Amino acid sequence: MDFLSSCRADKQYFLELKMRSDEELAQLARHSSEAFAELYRRNLKAVYSYQLAKVGNVHDAQDLTTQTFLVAQEGISSFRGQGKFAAWLIAIARRKSADYFRGKRLTLPLEKAYQVADRSITPEEFVNQQFSLEQVAQALRRLSPERAEAIALKIFAGLSVAETAQVMGKSEAAVKMLGCRALKDLRKYLATTCE
Repeated sequence: MDFLSSCRADKQYFLELKMRSDEELAQLARHSSEAFAELYRRNLKAVYSYQLAKVGNVHDAQDLTTQTFLVAQEGISSFRGQGKFAAWLIAIARRKSADYFRGKRLTLPLEKAYQVADRSITPEEFVNQQFSLEQVAQALRRLSPERAEAIALKIFAGLSVAETAQVMGKSEAAVKMLGCRALKDLRKYLATTCE
């Protein structure tokens, strides 16, 4: 086979990979680094967004995202294809973020105390204020762990209610209830921070 024929064959293979589902790619990824690379491209944003929402800073989120994909690549043969690949991957991300928090004590800089004490913001200023991801992560840490997890999986990881239920080991109804209560708690928290 000459060089051009080889390039055409490779191009065709990559196009075929793009047409497959995540679950099919996971089966192929046991023996194909190209299949795993496609899974990585498809799921990177969801895993990174989830980790960023959990830890609240870019550096640690990038590190945890890398760790998540390394564990996934090493353990790809344990994916049985019975559920969604994205849910399996986010379950790994969840364990990685839990390990991160087990090894750290959460501390805030002294400057944060001044921000909490300043309650002079007007409602107009509040509406115009853009919340940083750090503030959202801080607000999520004020929720119960299950409620925060339901929101992080649904909104930041982009999982469906069914996939979130699978990852959390709960029913879909329980996940919906956790999500509703979490949003209610977030609204209360955000309203009190700007009174």
